[in-house]
Amino acid sequence: MSNPFDPDARRALLEELNSDAERGGGEERIAKQHDAGKLTARERIDLFLDPGSFVELDKFKTHRCADFGMQKQKILGDGVVTGYGLVEGRQVFVFAQDFTVFGGSLSGAYSEKICKIMDRAMEVGCPVIGLNDSGGARIQEGVVSLAGYADIFLRNTLASGVVPQISVIMGPCAGGAVYSPAITDFIFMVKDTSYMFITGPDVIKTVTHEEVTKEDLGGARSHAQRSGVAHFTFDSEEATLRAVRELVSFVPLNNTDDPPAIPCSDDPTRRDDALRSLVPDNPNKPYDIKDVIRAVVDDRHFFEVAQHFAENMVVGFARMGGRPVGVVANQPAVLAGVLDINGSVKGARFVRFCDAFNIPLLTFVDVPGFLPGTDQEWGGIIKHGAKLLYAFAESTVPKVTVITRKAYGGAYDVMASKHIRADVNFAYPTAEIAVMGPEGAVSIIFRKEIMSAADAGAERQRLIADYREKFANPYKAAELGYIDEVIRPEDTRPRVIRAFEMLRTKRQENPPRKHGNIPL
Repeated sequence: MSNPFDPDARRALLEELNSDAERGGGEERIAKQHDAGKLTARERIDLFLDPGSFVELDKFKTHRCADFGMQKQKILGDGVVTGYGLVEGRQVFVFAQDFTVFGGSLSGAYSEKICKIMDRAMEVGCPVIGLNDSGGARIQEGVVSLAGYADIFLRNTLASGVVPQISVIMGPCAGGAVYSPAITDFIFMVKDTSYMFITGPDVIKTVTHEEVTKEDLGGARSHAQRSGVAHFTFDSEEATLRAVRELVSFVPLNNTDDPPAIPCSDDPTRRDDALRSLVPDNPNKPYDIKDVIRAVVDDRHFFEVAQHFAENMVVGFARMGGRPVGVVANQPAVLAGVLDINGSVKGARFVRFCDAFNIPLLTFVDVPGFLPGTDQEWGGIIKHGAKLLYAFAESTVPKVTVITRKAYGGAYDVMASKHIRADVNFAYPTAEIAVMGPEGAVSIIFRKEIMSAADAGAERQRLIADYREKFANPYKAAELGYIDEVIRPEDTRPRVIRAFEMLRTKRQENPPRKHGNIPL
């Protein structure tokens, strides 16, 4: 700049710096990013946010490392794009890691950029969305990089339950870099181009002599189906970012805000005759609980979370009368809807998110109990099942429960029963609320009578039928006030919406404490 006081020269310098920052690692590396089937950091932000709404911060920030010749390799922005913008007109903060700059590796300056928007998000009460595509710590910076990760982890922890945090894995995420997404509320992954793991295949082969590919070890499918680390997986970055936008549409901006309501075009009094026959008369015949959910919620639209993990437990978001609700349901079509370790943890995590962010809970119950077996007992089903119990009991949001069929034993208690502070509990006429199923109960109660009967088989069947008539129904529980109303299945939608309307001004607080000690 020949004349530092020349306005035109100043403007030209600004344009040049902006252009340099927006090129990231340069055209060659951008082309490699595209060849790998991935968008650049800025392309992702433009696709995710409302058009023209992004405001960038720290665009010209660079690293301060002088070792290993790094002082000669400075790129404006230093590998991460940060700022804020709008999703359907609602403000969010966002950072997008830029793999074209030093492989997206994290430096001290890079972490400061992320920490700045996280601090601001906490101050103003807005969600934080991270678009992750990074090779991990920048080795040249040593402990400075490690400190940067820890600074981010701390903010993830402090922001938990205060503002929604969403991680979108769009490339590699390895080593310490995986802990930040793990603390956040929801993780999205892109099939075939993203992966997460603590140690990579090469290290595993050296230490344990196992041979495994990146995809099998930490790809989207593995984490969606086996580990449960990923809540959502999609075939493309475009589909992934559209889904993130939809998730944001269900959640409030912060823990003091209400979930966003929208106009409802689906009649709140709508009755669905299909519900009359969805639950089979045969108590041992499976059915898809998602058919029941869709028949009840607005526009039959259910945004499922963790669809491919612990499929015996169904969780997700929907709207009732235009207002978001979190749905938790046993799935009779998978393992008869039994509660196991993975299903309990999946449900507990979702319930706690909804409670933290004022999202009412709608629970559908058809559960024969907890899954028996040495794998479950040695794996800690007692402890893990207690997580779901703790989550429901701790929650203070409006809770409506519908028992469609089986509600047996301790699983009845756990699944948002009246006894752990559910507000409104409905049951279908097909509901069976008992300590256990008729067959098991009769075998215990009438063991001697059956053994001494002339025709033991006939006597057993007679006693089972008698027990079923007396106890395998919702009316004993209704007599005791444990069920507020036995409803016709086709009336579920209007009954539930009316219950949530009644509960809209609910106020309930737990005893004062620093925090509870959930059985982790």
